[in-house]
Amino acid sequence: MSTRGAALRISPVSALTLAGVSLVGVAAFLWPLVLTTAGDDGHATDAPWVFVLLLPLLLLIAVTQLSSGGLDAKAVALLGVLSGVSALLRPLSGGVTGIQLMFFLLVPAGRVFGPGFGFLLGNVAMFASAALTGGGGPWLPFQMLAAGWIGLGAGLLPPLRGRLELLLLSGYGFAAGIAYGFVMNLWFWPFAASGTGTASAVTFVAGAPLTDNLHRWLAFSTTTSLSFDLPRGFATAVAVLLVGRPVLSALRRASRRAAFEGPVIFVPAATASGAGPRGEARQDGAS
Repeated sequence: MSTRGAALRISPVSALTLAGVSLVGVAAFLWPLVLTTAGDDGHATDAPWVFVLLLPLLLLIAVTQLSSGGLDAKAVALLGVLSGVSALLRPLSGGVTGIQLMFFLLVPAGRVFGPGFGFLLGNVAMFASAALTGGGGPWLPFQMLAAGWIGLGAGLLPPLRGRLELLLLSGYGFAAGIAYGFVMNLWFWPFAASGTGTASAVTFVAGAPLTDNLHRWLAFSTTTSLSFDLPRGFATAVAVLLVGRPVLSALRRASRRAAFEGPVIFVPAATASGAGPRGEARQDGAS
């Protein structure tokens, strides 16, 4: 997993943990398409279990990041601040037309701080937003996973700088905004009522080949949710182009001041200040 240029490195153990959590998430989305015994009660039964499983897995990612030095107290504090800001951006943008400005902050944050931080930020921000607005429900763990994947993907983008980087992030934000809607359709589409006539061509067919149902899901998403997904992707792309540069600069400045990569060195107080027996800790690279 390449994280070149990210402020917070990710260890092989953390990368494996992220991959494992993502596989669990993919299974949570896709099992109704594979098993023909899916009931008609939607995710009402399994969603709480997905949520219960997701929380310790997120904690495991944080612990592996902490134990490997890829995440420290300063990064955790920054994660809390950015999650709070993202949680506030979501209700402010309404979401009635599909626009979710929280993705705008998620993309540059994942870009600057890396895929592990981006994945955690997407999950925590979506959870905080649901707690803030009372928008929790069986869809919440799926929203958390989908938002986490957006932050993870932003951290895996190739290293570029200047105008090319803005264009890259803008294009990614546009694609991610649309992909989020398509992926979120999977959590309820297999349990939606069967259509008749032309609508039957886009409804889930239990027992049909996986490729056939995936084709129906793409057709369903294109004909129903794309009008909401396009504004989300467009708004994210435009926001990145308009204010992405100062946001990236601010996040990178915060990264430099936090000196995430600098080793902690304990310096005797007598050496550091010229008097006193107590030691002080500093980090190389801190400004």
